Amino acid sequence: MRLDGFGLFVDDMAKMICFYRDVLGFEIKESEDTSNVYLVKDGTLFLLYGRKDFEKMTNRRYDYIKGLNGHSEIALYVDTFEEVDSAFKNAVNNGAVPVLEPELEPWGQRTCYIADPEGNLIEIGSWNKPYEEKDQ
Repeated sequence: MRLDGFGLFVDDMAKMICFYRDVLGFEIKESEDTSNVYLVKDGTLFLLYGRKDFEKMTNRRYDYIKGLNGHSEIALYVDTFEEVDSAFKNAVNNGAVPVLEPELEPWGQRTCYIADPEGNLIEIGSWNKPYEEKDQ
């Protein structure tokens, strides 16, 4: 098995599409008025599923967390410490909820956290080197 992508179950599809597309730069791959929307970021498939549509399809009811969701995070990487700061500022200015302002961690990574309009956590971090070199 290969990881093909990951998804979020969303309440307000239009708002979430705008956030991930316009604020974080995800590329939308289809019409915005479908119940499952496919976006791509750096070759990774990212899906937004309408909660009600998914419940109808699976014939089940699910519980959803309100407010900040501490069950998972999405991690985004930028090449420099300065980009962490500017990405945080840009995201907050465009509707993200600030969770942790940019800070240099003891292990050498500069990181910050925001939340999308429905409370899902997103980390923006850097090791102050290009993505291709970050794990070396």
